[in-house]
Amino acid sequence: MATLEIKDLHASVITDEGDKEILKGVNLTIRGGETHAIMGPNGSGKSTLSYAIAGHPKYTVTSGEVLLDGENVLEMTVDERARAGLFLAMQYPVEVPGVSMSNFLRTAATAVRGEAPKLRTWVKEVKEEMGKLEISSEFADRSVNEGFSGGEKKRHEILQLSILKPKIAILDETDSGLDVDALRVVSEGVNQYKAANEVGVMLITHYTRILKHITPDFVHVFAGGKIVESGGVELADELEENGYVKYVGAAAV
Repeated sequence: MATLEIKDLHASVITDEGDKEILKGVNLTIRGGETHAIMGPNGSGKSTLSYAIAGHPKYTVTSGEVLLDGENVLEMTVDERARAGLFLAMQYPVEVPGVSMSNFLRTAATAVRGEAPKLRTWVKEVKEEMGKLEISSEFADRSVNEGFSGGEKKRHEILQLSILKPKIAILDETDSGLDVDALRVVSEGVNQYKAANEVGVMLITHYTRILKHITPDFVHVFAGGKIVESGGVELADELEENGYVKYVGAAAV
């Protein structure tokens, strides 16, 4: 069972005015089989946390540790982190013109698994996973995310999750821009993968609507660049009722 440990993590982002500290001492442990919802207002640092863990070059970790099964992922390159078992579903998936979804997925699977999947079993695997996410077969030949709707992009993020089979999945506002039907399909995809694998999930979101489909084991309030409160599902209900005001004020003290 995998374990991701985030210890006193501080990180800054490069701006036109220079480096700006965003993360101000994040502590969190996620174990395989657990789902942790990270909730907070815009600008609180939730996405910065995901990017810092994944190794986005715009963000600089200034202190702290991120350990995956005891190994410091901050010392790894981005591709090494992916091969070690980290996965990031981005809030705004990028388009990759000229690279088909099928080639992209097979190349990524080859890098993570250490060898190219056998073609016969690979085609069956991808077809089955696309079917679960209600993705039309024609998308396999289209360029990655090019001309895709928001819902189609998010479904393909979860398709990657199911194909690459990470130990820890970070889902950065996966519910953003989804209609009711797309939210259901994407959530079911996450739940199916989690049911079949001892994956740890960090689910970053503003709203509780996705939590009606993906039930978290823990809910954390993120404000001022750190976790300021933790609890169960009841904490998400409180946030839905009262918002983040009191937590934002506490984080500023």
